[in-house]
Amino acid sequence: MESNDEKRLIDEEAAINAAFQELLDIYLASQHRKKVELITKAFNFARQAHKGVRRHSGEPYIMHPLAVARIVCKEIGLGSTSICAALLHDVVEDTDYTVEDIRNLFGDKIAEIVNGVTKIAGGVFGAHASEQAENFKKLLLTMSEDIRVILIKIADRLHNMRTLEFMQVNKQYKIAGETLYIYAPIAYRLGLSRIKTELENLSFKYEHPEEYHRIEKKIERTQRERDRLYNEFTQPICEQLDAMGLKYRIIGRVKSPYSIWNKMQKKHVAFEDIYDILAVRIIFTPREGRDENNECFNIYIALTKLYNAHPDRLRDWVNKPRTNGYKALHATFMSMHGEWIEVQIRSEKMNEVAERGIAAHWKYKSQGDNSNDEQLDNWLHTIKEILDDPQPNALDFLDTIKLNLYATEIFVFTPKGDIKTMPQNCTALDLAYSIHTFLGNHCIGAKVNHKLVPLNHLLQSGDQVEILTSNAPRVDESWLSFVTTAKARAKIHAALRRQQRLLQHEGEEKLNQFLEKEGLGNHAGNIEKLWKLHGLKERDELLLALGKGSITLGNEDKDALLGNKKLSFASIFSFNRDKKKEGETKSEVHEQIDRKTPINLTEESLKEKYIIAECCHPIPGDDVLGYYDENKHIVIHKRNCDVANTLKSSHGDRILAAKWGTHKQLYFVVPIQITGIDDMGVLHDITTIISQQLNANIQKIHLESNNGIFDGTFWINVHDVDDVKNICDNLKKIKNIKTIARIG
Repeated sequence: MESNDEKRLIDEEAAINAAFQELLDIYLASQHRKKVELITKAFNFARQAHKGVRRHSGEPYIMHPLAVARIVCKEIGLGSTSICAALLHDVVEDTDYTVEDIRNLFGDKIAEIVNGVTKIAGGVFGAHASEQAENFKKLLLTMSEDIRVILIKIADRLHNMRTLEFMQVNKQYKIAGETLYIYAPIAYRLGLSRIKTELENLSFKYEHPEEYHRIEKKIERTQRERDRLYNEFTQPICEQLDAMGLKYRIIGRVKSPYSIWNKMQKKHVAFEDIYDILAVRIIFTPREGRDENNECFNIYIALTKLYNAHPDRLRDWVNKPRTNGYKALHATFMSMHGEWIEVQIRSEKMNEVAERGIAAHWKYKSQGDNSNDEQLDNWLHTIKEILDDPQPNALDFLDTIKLNLYATEIFVFTPKGDIKTMPQNCTALDLAYSIHTFLGNHCIGAKVNHKLVPLNHLLQSGDQVEILTSNAPRVDESWLSFVTTAKARAKIHAALRRQQRLLQHEGEEKLNQFLEKEGLGNHAGNIEKLWKLHGLKERDELLLALGKGSITLGNEDKDALLGNKKLSFASIFSFNRDKKKEGETKSEVHEQIDRKTPINLTEESLKEKYIIAECCHPIPGDDVLGYYDENKHIVIHKRNCDVANTLKSSHGDRILAAKWGTHKQLYFVVPIQITGIDDMGVLHDITTIISQQLNANIQKIHLESNNGIFDGTFWINVHDVDDVKNICDNLKKIKNIKTIARIG
């Protein structure tokens, strides 16, 4: 009789062999060269190296590299080199084998890719900010050297997200936050639209499980109505395309749960108010001798004979593709029943590039089509430029890079008529820096369509832009508040650091002259007394202030150094206040934190222990997490708060799971924004419902009225999200109110 352990091992061996055979079958069905022996060799080596090791799920570890290799082959479309590297990607990190061992057995290329993945194997973000920045720079450098490194890393992250249920909750928040912050945008930038969407949905599912399942159910409940709309809308289109003699297929595309939720948050609208949940995709094979770009427009013209097109919703990514190589023609049409429906028109080749991104680029490049290479090369060149000016602050560095990951493009013209591709919402100054760093640093304004505009003027597609410059550089710190591109931000930071070094040098000369003139010692003790006296935090701040001329050393400083005058209370307070954070009255958390158990937010703990974040004002019922800060305080944030997203990505080791345990005893102030038609008595109706009918206390009101429309913010005391929902539902019944949304 076999024991249970023996049977389990036999079953596991069978599952491993079946998974490998499935990988081979997918590979053999592809168009790649058939290097089965090399892949088998890599599999056997990885299997032996990981023998006896298990994942959090309990399955043998080798199942993870097999799954990553399957994603690399089937979902990204890479060949044998990448499949082998995927099978071996954790060997150097997790076992005693070295990169040289891999090189000796599998050659230079596979070894270099494995080495690239290993460098960033601890996750993009380390426990400390400096480690995080260095890890992310390694990722970007290896990406610019061999793009397959990041493609394998994305496949690795996708499988980890698919199996995230086996991790403890605080780790789920960290990994999901990291994924949404960096990996999904990189997948988007590399054209991996399906993977990007799945990464977003999985992150959303683990960070906001209730919201995720609620939206899923609503999508399911409205499926029958969408099917009816789809069939009625596409039937005339099929007849028209058949008459044109086209070979085509039409598919319906439903907006993803994350995309719906994100739009609900940004637009402050309900699920029912999102009109573009359904989109229609027409994928065609160009007729012989016909240009596929022209065919897209021929189909569009045919559709305009059937339906009215939205005049402002035509997107031509056929003649000017997105930066990630995406090509398609998007148009929005009015159905017979009055619903707007987006139609995406693309060829089979365009569709493959849209779905599989960079791997599809390589496929068509091998067939002599290099049309998409320039966009990717330009982006990688921008990444290298940013890396040449490393950011001292890790979070600034991450934010700078992230600016260039998600971006909808516009097209502007130079005075000579050349086209420049720029991100949407970019400014004239962004364009100056995109052309040349010198032009950006010396920029004083611009002419847009022959009219003089300031540096922060937002550019529109079709603008003709002339950059105006001065002889001397004019870089100002205020520029950082309005530039939107990563390159501009990086170059401004670099110029400011150069200016700061010059000012500090001047400040040091002034300091030395003062100390020498007064016969005082130039030592650390005296200099520390001076920066404390002026309410500064360190020596460099003192030198910078002296260089700028914002402070001048005089008799008061001399007296303080000679001991004739004690440091004033104000200066001591000014020096110490940076050490005190919001919530300083809360007790520090000294006890050992159990990271496996969510912290319980009760009335007592919220009063004595935990701090409610000012940035997002979480209340009971919100999805929340805790952040254990450097002052040993635990700050409670909403999980979708911008600050929390940055913390998950930069200090994931300090993230704690949290749950509400309050029972309608504490009050929380929540701002609610209301807009509507400014009619007689509308404010009275609002306050009557809030104060008298619902017995809620209004703390503050801010109202503005313009051209018959009012916009107001009401700060209301509530217990939880149920109170907020009840207030909003009741206010919606007032005739002239048009929108109601909680802020934060």
